[in-house]
Amino acid sequence: MTARPIKVLLVDDDEDDFILTRDFFSEIKRQTYEIEWASSYEKALEIIASREHDIYLFDYRLGGRSGLELMKEAQAHGNHGPMILLTGQSEHDIDLKAMHAGAEDFLVKAELNAKALERAVRYAIERKSAEREIQKLAAFPRWNPNPVLEFAADGTLTYSNDAAQAMAHSLQKLLLTEILPPNFQTIVTECLANGRKKTNLQTAIGDRTFAWSFIPIHASKVVHCYATEITERLNLEAQLRHSVKMEAVGQLAAGVAHDFNNILTIIQGHADLLLHKINADPQSEKPLKQICLASERAGNLIRQLLMFSRKQVMQHKFLDLKEVITNLMQMLQRFLGEHIALEIHHAADLPTIYGDTGMIEQVMMNLSVNARDAMPRGGRLSIRSSLVKLNDTQLLRNRNAEARSGDFVCLSVTDTGCGMDEQTINRIFEPFFTTKEVGKGTGLGLATAYGIVQQHHGWIEVESRLEVGSTFKVFLPARGKKAAEKPAAPSQLVAHGGRETILVVEDEPALRMLVVEILQLYGYRVFQAQSGAAALEVWKERKKEIDLLLTDMVMPDAISGRELAERLLKDSPGLKVIYTSGYSPGMAGQDTALLVGFNFLPKPYPPSRLAELVRFCLNKEPDKSA
Repeated sequence: MTARPIKVLLVDDDEDDFILTRDFFSEIKRQTYEIEWASSYEKALEIIASREHDIYLFDYRLGGRSGLELMKEAQAHGNHGPMILLTGQSEHDIDLKAMHAGAEDFLVKAELNAKALERAVRYAIERKSAEREIQKLAAFPRWNPNPVLEFAADGTLTYSNDAAQAMAHSLQKLLLTEILPPNFQTIVTECLANGRKKTNLQTAIGDRTFAWSFIPIHASKVVHCYATEITERLNLEAQLRHSVKMEAVGQLAAGVAHDFNNILTIIQGHADLLLHKINADPQSEKPLKQICLASERAGNLIRQLLMFSRKQVMQHKFLDLKEVITNLMQMLQRFLGEHIALEIHHAADLPTIYGDTGMIEQVMMNLSVNARDAMPRGGRLSIRSSLVKLNDTQLLRNRNAEARSGDFVCLSVTDTGCGMDEQTINRIFEPFFTTKEVGKGTGLGLATAYGIVQQHHGWIEVESRLEVGSTFKVFLPARGKKAAEKPAAPSQLVAHGGRETILVVEDEPALRMLVVEILQLYGYRVFQAQSGAAALEVWKERKKEIDLLLTDMVMPDAISGRELAERLLKDSPGLKVIYTSGYSPGMAGQDTALLVGFNFLPKPYPPSRLAELVRFCLNKEPDKSA
């Protein structure tokens, strides 16, 4: 295959010299050339501007101008092709001037022949090509957005790019060696000695972290060094680990709470039944009441665990956060005491949030209690509400993995207390973690607040400085709708019995037997089943007799309490339904809208509460939404 002809531009004002040079090119057999001639400086500039030639030959003398001037002007216009300067005779210092101007070679016409011309042109083109490759390689470290450095064998820093200098300046360091790993010279020596690279050597400067890699280049006896800032990556990894840990603890808490609530219901139920059977015997009444009270306290503890694990029942509605805060002010001031000043600040035209009033109040109370305990000698507690608009740029600076863009109502609780260190901040939302003395805290207050906020699709951010104070910021999605009116709940339920028939579905045998016994004591006729499948069998035989279904939400077989109720209601729309569970109905169906006191009975519960709700549901109109 014939090689492409090399295009040559010869600039010479002497036509005889042009013809002679052209003849030399024609004598070269290994390569063909296309020669174009420019007889003047001005004509040459026009042709050079097209950049169509592989090499340029300039005569040193071009009338009143020179080839050196033409060479410089061509380069100034962006033409950096290979150039050779020709002269009629060997003039002193012309060769040096030619090289300084960027010429690849300098040839004397009197000594020129085809062989010398072919060698000079070939070397000039190859040299320029190699030079371009070197420039491309040099541009990589120079314009790399990450720091690139080079060290000599003795550990001396021999090169650094602009990004490395910029990093040092951003850290307010005058010398690059101040941001390098402290033993970088030893690292360089070891890399060259054993031929092994060292990667991911981390250094922390302030709140920023950098990873360094040292790569030995044996051919030139140097070590290349590359740096990357990994602060954001480490933050994201820490957030992910924290999120996974909290989720795992939440799942564990929910599982324990469900089983424990079943046990508490049995304990509380039997103790309550015994209280009604002993006919006010003082010796037995007192310990039984203590059992009931202890069961209630344990139930409250479990409810906090469920709030943390986001498995607690919620009663959603549109809320005005300012109204919620205002309603709590008197209670807050009372338990804070006179030694703590309470400040409330509300933003104007605050949008509503969608959530559970009691749970939001619980978050405020828990955060306020935490603030109070951080100020044993008194101080100031400031509660603020505001509208925050987050965009993607702000999220890049946010260290919370749950943060997202959008409009949020922010509840901020700030104290002037003892503050926390970084290690404490990383653990404050863990269940049972507390910095208080033994017996002075359960370690569930902030864990509960965390779970509630998560259940409301929000997040909490914490800022704290030792001996200065702490700020907890709760972000809840903003809604534009009007706050909902409070629904009318059954005000005073009376534990009357009845003669209706009830189907009890509960997989825990001891609890099922207790519920059956309680309902029978109140005069009801009761059928029982240990699973959804067993309940369907009972329904097939007795459906015309059954007035109310009392079912656990979560059962071991494939049929949940919600699914069982849907099947029975489809067959008998007038059937009354009560759901009960050790955790919220959301575990069985996200679209289940149940209200405590209406058709949902959270465990644990005393026998009287069970009887009250059964009577209430039987007396009311059929529940079409069940």
